[in-house]
Formats: sequence, C-alpha cells, structure tokens
Amino acid sequence: MSRTIRTILAVLAGIAVGSVVNMGLILLSPMVIPPPPGVDVTDMESLAASMHLFQFRHFVFPFLAHAGGTLVGAYTAVMVASGHRVTTSMAVGVLFLIGGISNAIMLPAPGWYIGVDLIGAYMPMAWIGGRLTGKA
Repeated sequence: MSRTIRTILAVLAGIAVGSVVNMGLILLSPMVIPPPPGVDVTDMESLAASMHLFQFRHFVFPFLAHAGGTLVGAYTAVMVASGHRVTTSMAVGVLFLIGGISNAIMLPAPGWYIGVDLIGAYMPMAWIGGRLTGKA
C-alpha cells in the first residue's frame, strides 16, 4: 500500500476513533453534570434556546469531549500511518477544528467558551496526540 493511501486511511481512522471518544464523553456528560431543568441536550433547538441557563460546569464535559476526541484521534492516526507524524496528527486536528467551528456557529455558547474550545481543544491536542506516539 502506498504511503499516501495509508496516511489518508490513517486520518480517516483517527477521525472515526476520535468521534467515538467525543460522542461517548458527550453522552456521559448529563449523567455526571445534569443539565439545567427542562433542557433536552439531545435536541439542538432545545439546547440552543436554553444555552443562557448553562453555567461554567456545564461546559467542562463538552471541552473534554472535544479535546479528548482530537487527542485520541490524532494518536490513532499517527499509530496507523507510516510516517508523516506531524502532517497526520495535524490533519486530524484541522478536521476536528472545522467541526468545532461549525458547532460554534450553530450553538450560541458564551464567547469565552468558544475561544477556549477553539484555541485549546483542537490543534494543541492534535500536536500532543502525535507526540505521544513516540514515532519519529
């Protein structure tokens, strides 16, 4: 298999595994930190309409989900790829960042959270995920 095809497949594997981690943490979130009364976190319209009711603690798990999904996705991609560690991990980070930007546009979260999330959860975690593999 050519190196390019393997790198593309590695990025796709990283996105798949990272998305599972992200979604798992998002689904776990309401069990650990219950949402405000009357908010249905599975419905985007309810979530958008109730965003003003959320406190700092309600944003912890979404940040962890975004950061953890990106970290595990980048790690997975680099472990599957043959070389191109930085390129592979950063490709996963960029794709997750695009998803984060889309989420920031769809949900009216507080500006401080959007800033922290977009700056801290994606590219830094992709870089760390690539470095954790120990591959040269």
